[in-house]
Amino acid sequence: MKTIKGPAIFLAQFMDDVHPFNNIDSICKWASDLGYKGVQIPTWDSRCIDLNKVATDKVYAKDYKDKINSYGIEITELSTHLQGQLVAVNPAYDKMFDGFAPKDLRNNPKERTKWAVDQLYLAAKASKNLGIKAHVTFSGALIWPYVYPWPQRPKGLVSLGFKELSERWLPILNEFDNNGVDLCYEIHPGEDLHDGITFEKFLESTNNHSRLKMLYDPSHYLLQQMDYLSHIDIYHEYIKMFHVKDAEFNPTGRAGVYGGYADWKERPGRFRSLGDGQIDFKSIFSKLTQFGFDGWAVLEWECCLKSNEQGAVEGAKFISDHIIQVTDKTFDDFADSGSDDKGIKDILGID
Repeated sequence: MKTIKGPAIFLAQFMDDVHPFNNIDSICKWASDLGYKGVQIPTWDSRCIDLNKVATDKVYAKDYKDKINSYGIEITELSTHLQGQLVAVNPAYDKMFDGFAPKDLRNNPKERTKWAVDQLYLAAKASKNLGIKAHVTFSGALIWPYVYPWPQRPKGLVSLGFKELSERWLPILNEFDNNGVDLCYEIHPGEDLHDGITFEKFLESTNNHSRLKMLYDPSHYLLQQMDYLSHIDIYHEYIKMFHVKDAEFNPTGRAGVYGGYADWKERPGRFRSLGDGQIDFKSIFSKLTQFGFDGWAVLEWECCLKSNEQGAVEGAKFISDHIIQVTDKTFDDFADSGSDDKGIKDILGID
């Protein structure tokens, strides 16, 4: 067993144009002052990182890492959630996802996808230059509009969708392999990889690529009414990253999993700040520790009620209190009477 690292914080929901959230120096000092030991970096935010320079200039990458370390903070992972989304976009979402791309690439899906793929290549190299062994992204979605089978899906749609998805991602997975970095897909509604079955389909379609891994975020499983604890039992060998995010699901006679198009505050399923929801984090930390997860416990704040600053303050302590310092002793060692081969044979009645 190994002790989970943390607490850490994902900066995406905290970056802003006001101090201390407007640049990497001030936000790292802010996080350190709250007790965080690591930050997960959103690579699409230029206030956080120059992805191209970190990927192509090892001296610059070292200086960037040293600067963050000077605040008592480590870089846990880099994130390309927004760029990964653009690797695979169903035409139904072209307009809505165009905002994730540079302005000069909007209304041009082919060039937008090429840019997204290049961003993932840069992220692989940047992770290597920073000495990071895991990276997080989204799979994108070609099939998601057809997640509910009405009207009836044409036969072959799902299999062809996963074939296309794997063809787009295999060169990227190979690039991450070349750089010694695991590529972790956040299992998330809205993505083609949104549960265990879809993860397995993608794994099969990529010939069980050795770098294809998973980010575990129990909030997304609760809102789908999945068993987020048995998920760890099944997929623990693939779980290389962990978002600590709470949620609650309170169905009514009027709405359930799909939420009735309601705003987040009115939905039966909604994200909450740590400790305010229904997730059993004691069991999650226990299971991950039992299976030897040695990555970072990273706060991701998404709450429709509580402010992100209050969530960050409370989250650092919450994660620290749940991290299990693994034991190197057995609780009943005090009762050990010792043994040798002869003694064991005598106990068993073996001559």
